[in-house]
Amino acid sequence: MTSILYIHGLNSSPDSLKARQLSAAMQRLGLAEQLRVPALHHHPRQAIAQLEQAIAELGRPVLIGSSLGGYYATHLAARHGLKALLINPAVNPHRLFDGHLGPQTNHYTGETWQLTEDHVAALAALEVPAPQDPARYQVWLQTADETLDYRHAQAFYRACALRIEAGGDHGFQNFAAHLPALLAFAGVPASLWHDLDFSDL
Repeated sequence: MTSILYIHGLNSSPDSLKARQLSAAMQRLGLAEQLRVPALHHHPRQAIAQLEQAIAELGRPVLIGSSLGGYYATHLAARHGLKALLINPAVNPHRLFDGHLGPQTNHYTGETWQLTEDHVAALAALEVPAPQDPARYQVWLQTADETLDYRHAQAFYRACALRIEAGGDHGFQNFAAHLPALLAFAGVPASLWHDLDFSDL
């Protein structure tokens, strides 16, 4: 049975809405043990070490990455030859932090930390070329993302299967309605979920 590794974004956590909805769906399917949603350290080197450990435990998980988690997922998918579904992913995030170094607060835990040049350098070290194997990737974008310009991801992942929806936001509105498509991509048998309604999650 497929395992799934969900990778949250910057200043997010396993308590984010998408993470909670995916966890609830996997629980409903009796597959909770097949999902990992680690609470990632804010520093990229430590976050990647956590994710590498989760991959080792799960075998060959399907990666689900949101925002900065999409950048991490792209790196890890390239390194390990894994499938990845990316939701409003950050592209070259190390180039987005000009003027943004300094104090940060995790939206869910309240943890405060300092974004430094070392964080940016660690992010730059994870950069990989645009994927050329479209079968291993899906990229879900909403055009009204208020944090990232969806067109950057549209261009970077142009060889991949793109799902671009008008409107929405950075959190990706109506994520629960897309769970069947996520489960299908992850290889979860349709017989387990095709009769289920996830809209109440």
